[in-house]
Amino acid sequence: MAILELANLSRHFEIRPGLLDRAFKGKASSYIKAVQGLNVTVEDNEILGIAGESGCGKSTTCTMISALMEPSDGDIRFKGRSILGLKGKALKDYRRSVQMIFQDPYESLNPRFRIADIVAEGPRALGLWRGEELDRRVHAILSAVGLPPAKYAERFPHELSGGERQRVGIASALIMEPEMIIADEPLSMLDVSIRAGILDLMRDMQAQKGFASIYVSHDLSILGNVADRILIMYLGQAMEVGPAREVILNPKHPYTKALIGAVPVPDPRSRRAVPNVRGDLSKPIDPPPGCRFAPRCPHADESCKTKFIALDTQDPQKHQAACHKLAEIGHG
Repeated sequence: MAILELANLSRHFEIRPGLLDRAFKGKASSYIKAVQGLNVTVEDNEILGIAGESGCGKSTTCTMISALMEPSDGDIRFKGRSILGLKGKALKDYRRSVQMIFQDPYESLNPRFRIADIVAEGPRALGLWRGEELDRRVHAILSAVGLPPAKYAERFPHELSGGERQRVGIASALIMEPEMIIADEPLSMLDVSIRAGILDLMRDMQAQKGFASIYVSHDLSILGNVADRILIMYLGQAMEVGPAREVILNPKHPYTKALIGAVPVPDPRSRRAVPNVRGDLSKPIDPPPGCRFAPRCPHADESCKTKFIALDTQDPQKHQAACHKLAEIGHG
């Protein structure tokens, strides 16, 4: 059963021209279409990985799912209920159920709070637990993420390393006992030497607690190891979605093939063909109605530039690609 469903989800940002341009040149507003017509589901206990270049709409999608930003169009349904317009207790309940781990562990923690107070802040704000019960839960979750309370509870964020700060962020999310975790590139600000430890921690916590996850990353090699399914995005559009192994080993969309072809190979004797991608990045401001990868795609024709194929949410395990040319180009 799907715990989360995004139905035709879009988010546009208006760019208003200056007063003189409006008055004398008649310029109208332009729009950055950060997310456009996104359809995808997340199943119970599933890890959905989202990959794509910077600016493809990954973080905007996560921000809308976490109810920190309203969509311009479409719907977000959690456990069958739309979250749009939630207020009061209903909004608090949803925010407890869907927690977010932010990208930058240096900016996401309050520098004036001790670690124990940072982890306890969410439960206090929502009135979940008080006194000794809250202290017990804070100490338990700190221990679970590898931060012994006797050593870390009274420290401040500036006294911690990047990996330790990210563990605090994970503890702050998990103490809420969420049904879904959104991890927005949680490893990108960390040294390579400590990424494996944080990744193993998140994977172990997901297995123990049984929550669903959305894991955002630039790194397809990470998603291939941690995700059950992978969604590929490009300039706000969903290009491909399917089981992680199939997407990586048998990509369908030309953009997915280019992404995988750009992943470095650790063997210096190995040689890969240069991805057949041409031209410059398409502009996200007032883009044409078709596939936004079309200007760079070697297989595109006029149909690609005028019509985009939205992915279908009816079969969450189906391997799909938003491409008119699948039968012609193959996908091996």
